[in-house]
Amino acid sequence: MSKIHVYFMPGLAASSSIFERIKLPEETFEIHLLEWFLPEQKETLTHYAERMAALVAHKDAVLLGVSFGGILVQEMKQYLNPKKVIIISSVKSRTELPMRMKIAKSTKMYKILPTGLAKNVDKLSKYAFTKLLRQRIELYKIFLTMNSKEYLDWAIEQVVSWERAEIDPDVIHIHGDADEVFPTKNISNFINIKGGTHIMILNKFRWINNNLPEIILK
Repeated sequence: MSKIHVYFMPGLAASSSIFERIKLPEETFEIHLLEWFLPEQKETLTHYAERMAALVAHKDAVLLGVSFGGILVQEMKQYLNPKKVIIISSVKSRTELPMRMKIAKSTKMYKILPTGLAKNVDKLSKYAFTKLLRQRIELYKIFLTMNSKEYLDWAIEQVVSWERAEIDPDVIHIHGDADEVFPTKNISNFINIKGGTHIMILNKFRWINNNLPEIILK
């Protein structure tokens, strides 16, 4: 029996190393890791998705995206014929975005975010006065590798300005009930992970490893 090819797309600015603890049975699945690349000037999300879709080399593949990567794989679907589309810690349409992001879109507040600071995470460490903040900064240093201002400005705008109005009923949505970025009060029809935060791909990996094969196969 031929293997099922699963393509993993990380979250905003993250590298595919966020999936390093995700393991699927090798006799059934083959994992492929996608990485962010720099967008072209004024590139639309649709065009970016088309370029990313060109990197999917197998028919009937499974697309799995985390956070902004979940938004992207939904846009990639129109250029492919995937077996399944699975999103984790993400949203299925603009209606599921939290109010603060909708306000950011209407006021253009996202345009004044200091994205240039992303290259200076080491400098931020000295201002981390709590253990939790220090841990978060260390995670950023390890996993958030796409830190160019050009990419970050583009990516943040794509999230808050996402135009998809209708939810694709075929998209499988896995979400944590403690997600602080995309609160569940705005989200419908998802597989609930109790205590799962926005970074549960890192700390709820056992649940994902135990349940993802069945989710893909059924």
